[in-house]
Amino acid sequence: APGCAHLHVHSEYSLLDGACKIDKLAARAAEFGQPALGLTDHGVMNGSVELFKACKKHGVKPILGLEAYFVDDRTIREGRIERNHLTLLAENDEGFKNLTKLSSAGFLEGLHRGKPGVDMELLARYGRGVIALSGCLASRAARRIAENRLADARAHLDDLVQAFGADNVYLEIQRNG
Repeated sequence: APGCAHLHVHSEYSLLDGACKIDKLAARAAEFGQPALGLTDHGVMNGSVELFKACKKHGVKPILGLEAYFVDDRTIREGRIERNHLTLLAENDEGFKNLTKLSSAGFLEGLHRGKPGVDMELLARYGRGVIALSGCLASRAARRIAENRLADARAHLDDLVQAFGADNVYLEIQRNG
C-alpha cells in the first residue's frame, strides 16, 4: 500500500531464510509507491551498500539495519543458550556506524554455534542513533508474551528503552495470518 514501508525484510544475505534479490526488492517497493525500504538481514549488514544503491536508483529511501541475535551473555561459548531476534535500524550516520560495530562485535565476541550474539551491554554501548523494534515472533518480548510472562516482557522492553532511549524503541507488528 502507498505510504507503507516494510522495515523487517530479509534478502539473499540471510542464509537459509531469505532469497530476495536487493535490486528487485527496491524495484518492487517503487512499483507499489512505497516511500522507503528496510533491510534487516540476520546478524549481518552485508547488503547495506547494495540496498543504498538500489533504492537510490529506484527513488526509494533506504533504511539500513539488521536483525540481531539477542543473548543474555555474549561471552558464553558452551552449552545451550536462549537466542532471540531483535530488529535494529539506523536512524542516522552514527546509527549506521554503531550497527556495523554491533554486527562485528557479535561475530568477534559473541559467536556461538555459528550465530553472532549481542547482549544488553553491547546494545547500550552502541545504541546511539539506533532504532529498536521489539522483534518478530522469535523476539524476547514476543516469546515472553506468548508464555504469559508479561512482567518479563515488560522488563525486556524497559531494558531496550534504557539502551536506545524512549523515542527509539517501538513495538514491531507483523501480519502472520
